[in-house]
Amino acid sequence: MDAKKDSKIVECGTMAENHGDKLIVGAKQIRKGLNAGRIARVYLAQNADPAITEPIAARCTEECIDFFWVKSMSDLGRACGIDVGAATAAVVK
Repeated sequence: MDAKKDSKIVECGTMAENHGDKLIVGAKQIRKGLNAGRIARVYLAQNADPAITEPIAARCTEECIDFFWVKSMSDLGRACGIDVGAATAAVVK
């Protein structure tokens, strides 16, 4: 398999190519980053539990942080370079 092709998210491109910055994965880490003001952009999986994604989306809206919906958790996980699905991921400032 071509790793670059597998890590491409149609809506966002290849995360590694678009962002030389550090990525964090997981709702808990993203909430910590939001509280610290360190988050530049957030990615949320459409098929993830809304109880996880909706509060993060609302917080991003409140703080004027760009967020993007990705088709599936598996696509988001693959784009982050992990072997499992991810409900949320973010680029750190």
